[in-house]
Amino acid sequence: MMTALVALTASQAQADETETTVNSYAAGYVAGFTCSAVFNANKTAEQIREHELTGIYSLIADRVNVLEAEVDPEQQWVRVKYDDGARERISVWRPRLGCVDLPVGATVDDAELVSRPFTEQPKAKDSGAPWQQRHPINTPTGNAKLDQVIAQAFSKHYGSGARTSAVLIATPESILAEHYIEGFTPETSQRTWSVAKSIAASIVGAAVYQRELDVKAPATIANWQSPLDPRAEITLEHLLHMASGLDSNAAGNRTDRVYMGGGRVADTATTTALEVEPGSRWKYANNDTMLVMRAVRETFADPQDYLKFPYEALLDKIGMQHTFLESDWNDDFILSSQVWTTARDLARLGILHLNNGEWQGERLLPANWLEYISTPAPAQPNEGAPGYGAQWWLYNERFPELPNDTIAARGNRGQFLVVIPSKNLVVVRRGYDIAGEPGFSEHDFVRDILTAMD
Repeated sequence: MMTALVALTASQAQADETETTVNSYAAGYVAGFTCSAVFNANKTAEQIREHELTGIYSLIADRVNVLEAEVDPEQQWVRVKYDDGARERISVWRPRLGCVDLPVGATVDDAELVSRPFTEQPKAKDSGAPWQQRHPINTPTGNAKLDQVIAQAFSKHYGSGARTSAVLIATPESILAEHYIEGFTPETSQRTWSVAKSIAASIVGAAVYQRELDVKAPATIANWQSPLDPRAEITLEHLLHMASGLDSNAAGNRTDRVYMGGGRVADTATTTALEVEPGSRWKYANNDTMLVMRAVRETFADPQDYLKFPYEALLDKIGMQHTFLESDWNDDFILSSQVWTTARDLARLGILHLNNGEWQGERLLPANWLEYISTPAPAQPNEGAPGYGAQWWLYNERFPELPNDTIAARGNRGQFLVVIPSKNLVVVRRGYDIAGEPGFSEHDFVRDILTAMD
């Protein structure tokens, strides 16, 4: 089903966008991914070409191969020229916040206009906290059955299009297994894609607990406040449940103007019209996640304080020091997709949820937040797919081979964070799965892990 949707939306995009716009998308993609891969992850040009620019979205896949990225390591920007050099796209790196894609028409001189609330980047070495025991990286666990499952994860066993980059299995006390492909370490970040949505939900949870945000209240997006605007009835919960009712075109997972085009969240996500009554329909939509974060932003008087909030309230507290929450050039987080992080940092987020929102004695999320995100939303995806809670997928009675309380953050190209409270277990799988081919089956992988550990 996902393959068909991608093919459908790619063909629609090619029909709807001009050649110059699609060329701009391709240049923006190369600029943004090169910038993030270089400055967030310290990747080489060869790694970037292999991991970030192959097996990608069909709309731009052929176009990226003819584009060259110019990297300025001192000014920390990347420039990509397109349309025979007549135009260019720029992506600029910032400490903690990663790369921001400038709009069409911007030049490298505009890099100095990007806001920089953080002046320093944390030290590069991962401390290994909070785990008291850490099994040595890339070594057998001593459980032959589990070792076989992990080895299968780095093959085509769980999907012909699978390209695994990292696997991590942990409890709150111990990292039981941790494996990476050559060239990767615990400090190597990669893009989460839609796993970012579950990170966004965690930031919303921190705002609920620490800033008394009410998920049942209207989202109060400024653009929706005309007396006759029915969008004023959309609540934060509707957005968390992917049930805004907003028109998000044929497939709500295609938001190219923000993701690749240098567009602003405020000019795209907030402008779509209502299509059905809020809460009446589940539809996977990147805009719903961007909007819930926009609603959080509008509770802050100073955008700089908003940019700092996820770090000060959550990420720094649990040691997610290699996580970059990227934003548009208007300082709106693009937390539907554009986060770069490591396997360990994702595992830390999973452990926070196993600990019911507490971290080393300090409460960061509401005491009922795990229950809240794990409760099925009133409107659900079609049968055959996992269920849906609040920006987390649910492996409930639809998947009897997994414990009923299994939840997962799932992202494009095979990014998975699976949390199983009844087993006190977190499973992370990262990858660069190939678009259009069967991807990595996290359900089968987690099932086999549990069987091996039984």
